[in-house]
Amino acid sequence: MNNLKIKIMKSLQKIVLPFVLITFFASCQSGTDVNQTLSKAETRMEMMNKIADDSTMSKEMITAMMNSKNGKMMMMEDGKMPMMMENHEAMMKMMKDNPGMMHTMMMNMMEACKSDTSMMSGMCKKMMENPQMMDMMQKMKRTKMDMKTGDMDNKMKH
Repeated sequence: MNNLKIKIMKSLQKIVLPFVLITFFASCQSGTDVNQTLSKAETRMEMMNKIADDSTMSKEMITAMMNSKNGKMMMMEDGKMPMMMENHEAMMKMMKDNPGMMHTMMMNMMEACKSDTSMMSGMCKKMMENPQMMDMMQKMKRTKMDMKTGDMDNKMKH
């Protein structure tokens, strides 16, 4: 009788153990479907809020949007950034509070302009329409020229 119980237990163990192991390994595999996750409005909002609240993730998101055709079109629509520019004060505060993000945005805009001549033309036009911007660029150009001239003077003396 005891031998029979042991044989049944061993047989049961041989059947149950592989089943438990397969179930365990299957549960560890988290093949999360991004589309399924993003289809839930609540989850999507949580993710967007998390990204917006984290400066590193925000920079990564802006970079991803600038590298995406749809994102770039949305952000640069008619030479404007409508989503961010709706509230000018908030945008200015955000750029002052996070100079790294402002630098990233400017670098991304310049990179986008390199491959889009109409965007570059629009940006140049806007800068040239702004007297303060033109004055600053001329001062910077003079400073750069003075530095080059100074280098030439130093080379001639040696």
